[in-house]
Amino acid sequence: MSLRPSILDRYLLAELGQTFGFGLSAFALILAATQILAIGRMVSDQHAPLWAAIEVFLWDLPYIVSLTIPMALLLGTLLAIQRLSGESEITAMKAGGITFLRIVAPLLVAGLVMSFATLFLQEDIVPFANGQVAEIENTVIKHVSAFGRDLSDTTPLPGGGVQKTFATGYDGHAQALLNVTMIQYDAKSQPTMIAFADRAEFLADKWVMQNVSTYRFEPSGDLTSAPRQPSMDVEIAEKPADIANRMANGDPQQMSRAALANSIRSGQLDDTQVAKYTTTYWEKLAQPFACFVFVLIAVPFGLRNQRGGGNTSLGFGLAVAIVFVYYVAATVFSYVGEALIGMAFVWAWMPNIIFTAIGASRLRKAAAV
Repeated sequence: MSLRPSILDRYLLAELGQTFGFGLSAFALILAATQILAIGRMVSDQHAPLWAAIEVFLWDLPYIVSLTIPMALLLGTLLAIQRLSGESEITAMKAGGITFLRIVAPLLVAGLVMSFATLFLQEDIVPFANGQVAEIENTVIKHVSAFGRDLSDTTPLPGGGVQKTFATGYDGHAQALLNVTMIQYDAKSQPTMIAFADRAEFLADKWVMQNVSTYRFEPSGDLTSAPRQPSMDVEIAEKPADIANRMANGDPQQMSRAALANSIRSGQLDDTQVAKYTTTYWEKLAQPFACFVFVLIAVPFGLRNQRGGGNTSLGFGLAVAIVFVYYVAATVFSYVGEALIGMAFVWAWMPNIIFTAIGASRLRKAAAV
C-alpha cells in the first residue's frame, strides 16, 4: 500500500493549512500583546536598549508558538470542517463512496504529527530560547556581570581552600556551562590558579572543562601559563539539575523534562517540590498531544447542517470555549496529581483521555449519519 498522499489528502491538508495559519496568527498575536507591553516597560522603566528588548521578544516567540499550536489547530479544524460541510463538499465526497472517517483521516494524522512537533519544540527549542532570554536580561538589561549572577559556584578544596566557578550561560539540553572562569584560592584566600574554558559539560557524573587555558600564581608572585588542554576534569559542587532549577527560579514550567528528571533524582527537593516537579514532568509529555485531541474533537463540532461557508466568529468563540474547558480540567487534574503523586502519570493524561472519549463518540455518531 502506498503511503503517498492522495488528491483528497492534499486537498484536506491544504484546507487545514490555510485556517491553521489564520489561527496561529490570531492566538499568537493575543499572547504576544503582553510581551509587547513588556518591551515597552523594559525600555521606559529599565532603560534597556531597544534592540535588546526586541531580541528578548524574538527569543520568547518559540514559547508563544508552542502554546498556540494546539489552539490554532483547534480553530483551523473547526473552520475547515465548517466550510467543507457548509458548502456540501463533505456530502459530495460521501456520495462518491468515500467514508466520513476516510475524509477526516488526513486531519487526524496532521494533529498527531503536530503533537510530536510541539513536543520537540517544547523540549529542545524553548529551553535554549529561555536561556538566551535570561542571558540578555541579566547581562544587557540588568547589567549583571557573570561574577555576580546565579551562574556561580563555590566548591571547598582539600586543605581549606575554595574554588569559585563562574559562567555566562547554561545550555540545559547539553547540560553545559558556557564561557567558564574557574579560580582556586588557598586557605589564606590567596589565588593559586585561574582557568578559562569555552564550556564545561557534565559527563559521566563529573564536570569536564573543554579547550582550557590555565594560569598559576607562583609563591614568588609570578604568573605562569600551562599548555592549552583540550579537556580537564574539575570539581563543581552543583549538578545540572541544581543549576537548571536555579535558572528557572524554582518554576518547573520553565524547565525541560530532562531538567525536571535530573532535579527529581538529585534528592535536593522537599516532598512538596517532588510532587510539583513530578506532576509537571508528566504534564509536559501529555500537553503537546492536545494537538491531536483538539483536532479529534473539532471535527464533529465543526459540522454544519445549513449551507454557507464557515463562520469565523462562531468558530473562534467555540474554539475559545473548548480551550477554556480543557485547561480548567487540566488545572484541576494537576492539583489532584500533586496530591496523589503515585498516579501523577494518569492524572496528567486525564484531560486528553476525557476529551478523546468525547471526540471519538461524536465522531462515531457523525460517521454513522
